[in-house]
Amino acid sequence: MVPRYSRPEMAAIWSSETRYQIWFEIEALAAEKMGELGTIPAESAKVIREKGAPRAAAISAADIARIDEIEGVTRHDVIAFLTWMAEGIGEDARFMHQGMTSSDVLDTCLSVQLTRAADILIADLDRVLAALKARAIEHKFTPTIGRSHGIHAEPTTFGLKLAGHYAEFARCRARVVAARAEVATCAISGPVGTFASVDPRVEDFVAAKLGLAVEPSSTQVIPRDRHAAYFCALALVASAIERLATEVRHLQRSEVREAEEYFHPGQKGSSAMPHKRNPVLSENLTGLARVVRGYAMPALENVALWHERDISHSSVERFIGPDATITLDFALGRLAGMMEKLTIYPAQMAANLESLGGVVHSQKVLLALTQAGLSREASYAAVQRAAMATWTKLGQPDAKSFRDNLLADPEVGGTMDAAALDGAIDPQRDFRHVETIFARVFA
Repeated sequence: MVPRYSRPEMAAIWSSETRYQIWFEIEALAAEKMGELGTIPAESAKVIREKGAPRAAAISAADIARIDEIEGVTRHDVIAFLTWMAEGIGEDARFMHQGMTSSDVLDTCLSVQLTRAADILIADLDRVLAALKARAIEHKFTPTIGRSHGIHAEPTTFGLKLAGHYAEFARCRARVVAARAEVATCAISGPVGTFASVDPRVEDFVAAKLGLAVEPSSTQVIPRDRHAAYFCALALVASAIERLATEVRHLQRSEVREAEEYFHPGQKGSSAMPHKRNPVLSENLTGLARVVRGYAMPALENVALWHERDISHSSVERFIGPDATITLDFALGRLAGMMEKLTIYPAQMAANLESLGGVVHSQKVLLALTQAGLSREASYAAVQRAAMATWTKLGQPDAKSFRDNLLADPEVGGTMDAAALDGAIDPQRDFRHVETIFARVFA
């Protein structure tokens, strides 16, 4: 993880302190159930909890260094942790980890961490959705030009642009919720997952206490298709972030200038050019989105493990678990703030919309001519003639509007009068169903 792109709440989930605290909780819960079932002495389970809990809760940098020291000898992280716990618990610590395997602790811990991370990401998405909804409603009927291939197409509203992004982020939220549910599984099933040395009721108990479901068939690890689905869901959130960030970047271009990131008092855009106001937030979001998407492929590669278990997935997840969730958390927070403060220029939107002399209304004229009796082929040819005559003369002294060129065309003039043409190109016709779309998106 990179501190520059980390926020404390999410980063804390992946700290050594948190990891060891979760490990202890898994071990203590398992011991409690084993004590109840008579697998280990009930009193020993009580001692494990009473002596181990304060030790885990107050774990310090010195304690972590001690665990690392032990691991330097054992070459095994879970054994190193259990050894350190035994130093504080005493003789009863021998009943910890009875019948369990390392993956029972590691995989269940990862499930807890990923679900906690998902909860933060869902809250982040809620903030993004709230910002998009507020700005969409604010600009529900603010006219702007829609673009296809980067070229003026037909009028839309800025509110409709944002409504489309809202709908995408709502889908992303649903995917993260589903991914959270899928990855929230517990495995306390022992070597190769047969429960040969641990009662399945222990797994049931630990899962319930941790708010997880039991893994129906864990082999020796929780199947990694669950984790792949999780990271793919995060990748799709990242793609949604980049799509919105790219829109802002284009709208902020000097030639467009329909919207721009808020420019803070005292902010500087360039070390060389004092006039610059650059889309630095949206550019940063584009880069962060690429990083998060990059973690989906390693997660997919982790699905195919050897037989009942290998650890080829382990090193991968030590990277992608923290990095993907921490980076996405930061990106969503930055995106929400950007959209909450986005500066929007309706007058510039109107000017851009009319900058091509009205040719953006060409489809409405085409339809009106066909309805008036002209063939589609003849209608298309006539409208295109007028549009090209307008386009090629833009900015010249003898330029005419699209409307004037249409009326001057004999085929158009012979089919409809000025009043009918004005009715066809009325801009309000473009926005007749805005309320319907908003009702669908924000229902």
